[in-house]
Amino acid sequence: MCRNIRTLYNFDPPATNEEIHAAALQYVRKISGFNKPSKVNEEAFNRAIHEIAVVTENLLNTLETSAEPRNREVEAERARIRSAKRFGTQ
Repeated sequence: MCRNIRTLYNFDPPATNEEIHAAALQYVRKISGFNKPSKVNEEAFNRAIHEIAVVTENLLNTLETSAEPRNREVEAERARIRSAKRFGTQ
């Protein structure tokens, strides 16, 4: 359920609003237990997603590091290699 919650910090280019929103959505889904909320809970659900996305963006903009930014393609390839080792290739 939390596949979209990935490390978003220290990448070049920086995390997009879509990536931050996807992570916030997955987080709210996980803690609420709802994949899609009922009509009565929809406003609270969407408000939580928005607020978490804002806080996440503020956090990412505030953090500091001396490390070189990571490359998305290199990190994706490393993840594919780890997955192949763990689950085998198909």
